[in-house]
Amino acid sequence: MIKIIDLHFQGHTRTIAVFLVETSAGPVLVETGPHSTFPALKDGINRCGYSLKEIQHVFLTHIHFDHGGAAWEFAARGATVYLHPLGAWHFAHPEKLYASAIRIYQEKMDTLWGALNPIPENLLRAVEDEEAVQVGDMTFQALHTPGHAIHHIAWQVGEVVFTGDAGGICIGGGAVMPPCPPPDINVGEWLASIELIAKRNPAALYLTHFGRVDAVAEHLAALKKELKEWAMWMKPHFDSGTDPKDLTPVFQKYVADKLQSQGITGEDLTRYEEANPSWMSVTGLLRFWRKWGDNFS
Repeated sequence: MIKIIDLHFQGHTRTIAVFLVETSAGPVLVETGPHSTFPALKDGINRCGYSLKEIQHVFLTHIHFDHGGAAWEFAARGATVYLHPLGAWHFAHPEKLYASAIRIYQEKMDTLWGALNPIPENLLRAVEDEEAVQVGDMTFQALHTPGHAIHHIAWQVGEVVFTGDAGGICIGGGAVMPPCPPPDINVGEWLASIELIAKRNPAALYLTHFGRVDAVAEHLAALKKELKEWAMWMKPHFDSGTDPKDLTPVFQKYVADKLQSQGITGEDLTRYEEANPSWMSVTGLLRFWRKWGDNFS
């Protein structure tokens, strides 16, 4: 059984999810959320009938703070953390990762993300593409799915896939949006990763932002369409050399208008912005065109 734990990130429901998977060897977590929401995660685990110490296996889709920032808390209790080979070093030696985040978030760092402590290397398990990890009666198969991040894994468990950010954002059955923060956005690779997930023909997707999606084909088609539209909107601004500071409010309005055109207003609009800050996608998409644009059509 899969249970969804809502972390109530920044006081909002349905923004960041963690998934508790019950196995014959005990409970397993997919994602941990940031350390700032660890009290909510602890409460959620308790409400599912388990204690923190019982979590001995944690599967991360990638090392961005909103997905794996609290993983060290479980490693401190002896849990093994499964993640992409390119992400493992950063969690063993998080100083550079944390310093980079501070430059972006500055005084908001603690409120948004909390602490990030090192994880002993013996508790970090780097998982190769299509490698299967058995925990009790459940098999977790790693699908390397770059595009949002080079260190991204979607985890297939039976007929469902935990998509992390490779599967985009969809809150309350609303619009499907692609989170595009720096530094790794590669639209071509991301489109290929979406196709890879689709070819697995899952019965459902579990999105970190937010929850279960049963209309898989429709969701993935909408994600591909939106990702292409975001990239192509940014292209002329990149070509003209528009200053990112001037471009940011324009892009934020573009995203807000898109959401509102699909009936997303009020609190739901805030949820989308908390789950996917549109200002971060400006740098991510400009960087994409600068690094990989010549190979994208």
